[in-house]
Amino acid sequence: MPEGVTATSLAPLAHDLSLWSLFLQADWVVKSVMVMLLLASVWVWAVVFEKAMAMRRLNKAADAFEDRFWSGGSLDELFEREGDHPTHPIAAVFGAAMREWRRGAAKAAGADVAMSGVQSRAERAMVVTISREMERLERWMVFLATVGSAAPFVGLFGTVWGIMNSFSAIAGMQSTNLAVVAPGIAEALFATAIGLVAAIPATIFYNKISTDLSRYAARLEAFASEFSAILSRQAEDRGA
Repeated sequence: MPEGVTATSLAPLAHDLSLWSLFLQADWVVKSVMVMLLLASVWVWAVVFEKAMAMRRLNKAADAFEDRFWSGGSLDELFEREGDHPTHPIAAVFGAAMREWRRGAAKAAGADVAMSGVQSRAERAMVVTISREMERLERWMVFLATVGSAAPFVGLFGTVWGIMNSFSAIAGMQSTNLAVVAPGIAEALFATAIGLVAAIPATIFYNKISTDLSRYAARLEAFASEFSAILSRQAEDRGA
């Protein structure tokens, strides 16, 4: 042990391993990695809560809309009340189809071929609307996937850098005493821990939210198919 360095003087280093102390004692590169990962973790939870609340709200709105849709009331009245200014995706799908249908029906003058074309345009309008609405709902999903896959490696980079600093300290002090190397190693491992704290929730909730979004997309597609069948019957009635 170098002259002037005693076990007593190293004792505080050996015991001062609180999370805040590890952060303060870390190299600036390791600190940067930690801050970046902590910010990513906070953003992950913000995205998760936003998506969870949004999906709950959308499913509740879809339930209420489908109840009104299948209640036997006038589709034109439902369009005037909700479809013309939709506040949720399933109403937007309905509104897009109804606008195309009403516009085309006004010009068709009862021609069977023309009404078939109107139905086809209404179906395409629903497909485009579903795609647009799902693209909007899937915003920030790439961020969750990126954090889930990259955060452990970013934390590992901080760990490697911290261990390199620990070896430098060992070489400088010419000592392998645990009190000398423990803080640096602890700082390095702390970076990996923060990386996992960011990555694990991101991965879990990415899979959960992706499943919820897939189910909601299937719900929109099922509604579009059912509404298309209704429009098909109306086209046949007009052409009869």
